[in-house]
Amino acid sequence: MLALVSGRGNLPARIADAMSERPLMCVLQGFEPEGVVPDILFRLEHLGTLLADLEARGVREVCFCGGIERPPIDPAALDAATLPLVPVIMKAIAAGDDGALRGVIGIFEDRGFAVRAAHDLSPDLLVPEGVLSVAQPDDQMTSDMARGSEVLAALAPLDVGQGCVVGKGQVWGIETLGGTDHMLKTLPTGAARARAILIKGPKQGQDRRFDLPTIGPETIGVLAEAGLAGVVVEAGGVLMLEPEATVAAADAAGLVLWARAPG
Repeated sequence: MLALVSGRGNLPARIADAMSERPLMCVLQGFEPEGVVPDILFRLEHLGTLLADLEARGVREVCFCGGIERPPIDPAALDAATLPLVPVIMKAIAAGDDGALRGVIGIFEDRGFAVRAAHDLSPDLLVPEGVLSVAQPDDQMTSDMARGSEVLAALAPLDVGQGCVVGKGQVWGIETLGGTDHMLKTLPTGAARARAILIKGPKQGQDRRFDLPTIGPETIGVLAEAGLAGVVVEAGGVLMLEPEATVAAADAAGLVLWARAPG
């Protein structure tokens, strides 16, 4: 039996709909996804109880999906089953994005659960290679894409984010804990004048079973509001929600949507 450990967004519902047998929906309180009725609503302070519940229900596989920021821990809310896990949880929360997720997943694996990737359960989530929009990349965009890829490669060991904004060779923004939307909404005004683009992809060495970058129609809307010229993602390394709507939104805004080959 499979359980989806879910956060915000519509990715959990997309994965559940792709499966022939409905998975057990486990939702972190405060990060409820769209279009999902939780079977279990849990909080991090009760993680030990969740693990025991999953074992009792015969769950053998879990998939982590949806957006989750690091929730605060209320020591007074910790239950007895979770107390032994506190040192591991606190160490994970203090780590970078990838390190934090690895720490939590390690807790599940130590209890014997196999961790499945979202794109293993729904392979069509991965962005295919090619220019998917009517608008095509020009020489500046190609050069900015290369510059952005270098920036992300340099940032990978720091584990701080999966995206950056580059225009005319200038780095205008770097994704950090606030996520892509926060970065785009706080860009300097010069980014639009430079016809900057968003470059997004998984970190080098990232465990691709979880936290792959995701784009969708909402991403295109924020890009358009920021006045950017388009988005370049890594083909096969980024999840795309609502593909038809995402491409249509890019075309309606005149933006480039380009999935480049890895490397």
